[in-house]
Amino acid sequence: MGTALFDLLLALLILFRFDPSQGGFQMVETLDWIPTLNIHYQVGIDGFSALFLPLTVLLFIAVLLGSWNSARTMPRLYFSLLLLLESTTLGIFCALDTMLFFLFWELTLVPLYFLISFWGIGPNRRYAAVKYILFMLAGGIPLLFGFILLAFNPAEAAGGTLPAGLVFDYQTILSNPLPVEMQTLVFILLLLGFAFKTPIFPLHTWLPVVAMEGPASISAIMTGLKLGAFGMIRFVVPVAPAAAQEFHWLLAGLGVIGILYGAILALAQTNLRRMLAYSSISHVGLVLLGIASFNIQGIQGALFHLLNFTLIAGGIFIITGFLHQRIGSTDIISLGGVVQSMPLLTAFFFLFGLASMGVPGTSGFPAEFLVQISALTTHTGAGLAALFGVVLGAGYFLSIYRRAFLGPVRSPVVSDALDLRRRELLVVSVMAALILFGGLFPDAVLNIIRTTSEQWVSNLSNEAVQIHPVIGLAIQD
Repeated sequence: MGTALFDLLLALLILFRFDPSQGGFQMVETLDWIPTLNIHYQVGIDGFSALFLPLTVLLFIAVLLGSWNSARTMPRLYFSLLLLLESTTLGIFCALDTMLFFLFWELTLVPLYFLISFWGIGPNRRYAAVKYILFMLAGGIPLLFGFILLAFNPAEAAGGTLPAGLVFDYQTILSNPLPVEMQTLVFILLLLGFAFKTPIFPLHTWLPVVAMEGPASISAIMTGLKLGAFGMIRFVVPVAPAAAQEFHWLLAGLGVIGILYGAILALAQTNLRRMLAYSSISHVGLVLLGIASFNIQGIQGALFHLLNFTLIAGGIFIITGFLHQRIGSTDIISLGGVVQSMPLLTAFFFLFGLASMGVPGTSGFPAEFLVQISALTTHTGAGLAALFGVVLGAGYFLSIYRRAFLGPVRSPVVSDALDLRRRELLVVSVMAALILFGGLFPDAVLNIIRTTSEQWVSNLSNEAVQIHPVIGLAIQD
């Protein structure tokens, strides 16, 4: 916990030093790593990654507190793996060398495999761990090929020799646009690689399994940190802008399918953890829809939504983990009347659920509103489908909430359960306060990501991208 709190202090200092009015990357550090291949240890932050650092550390602090009593076997190994996972996750947000990014990307698999296998709560936890690893390894293959193609392009364009002419520096890659005929291949490879981890339908099947079999705290990390969606924003569209615009219908279509598919399946669930897993798939569809809009509102809404995942999706899964520790199950048949013995837990679960529904006053509202405005402007049909998905979202949450938390007590285990402890109350209160702050003062977030978002949009072709400054200013005011 001391290490995590020190990390939080460092992340807040970085955020304090960050100047949102400047474009490009700041606080860049570069060291030689594999000089013969021009691969470097290169890290830095921009408006897209600055806020993810403190929120990621905060989520891990919440997981540490949530695991304080639950990790009773091999606790040293458990918490060491959590810190390793935190390190590699922060590296993904900061890496400016594609091979360094890929290293951090693959290293996240090591702690997750053991965390799910050893500390899972389901009988098939080892199957869930193996399934997750196989899916991620399958996604890593096209991702690696995409990065290699990006490294070859500047060398071929400048007529340099290989391997000395290879370029893995992200900023150099952006300054050397790919030929149009190569962009389609790179776009498909990178999109496929990131789709496994996002996850995007039909590559999502590992998430409900891990949510049911793995530890609730690890499910909170995996649903709260959508690293695949961040990778799409960071790499897929900027390095292949022409292909991204050509296949805008694919991104929007995958987003709509995810929204409706996840919401419909969430509506049919009778277990809180499985419902939250499908709800996560539905909400990540909104992120894809925002990316596919290719305008300032869309990308700001997508990023805001990803930041919300850390607080809302991660927070509600942590609360569900608290419930599982007390009851031993999150099935509806084992619950009912939870509010009578655990009123604080019930109240915070409801607040986080309202935020996931995008109720005004919570941080979920400005994020969903920006995405829906951008989608209705650029993909009207998809925007209407997203609105329908919001209605379904309210339906599945309120339905399962009523059955699980309200009504008469049906189990003596529920009636004897303790409410939130002080440390649990502290962590969910901090996350709830940030959710309310983001909903009441969204400009605090939008100002940090605005300059980088404008640069992201301006890098796309002016013929295919329409920026709506009047709507953007109205929303942010």
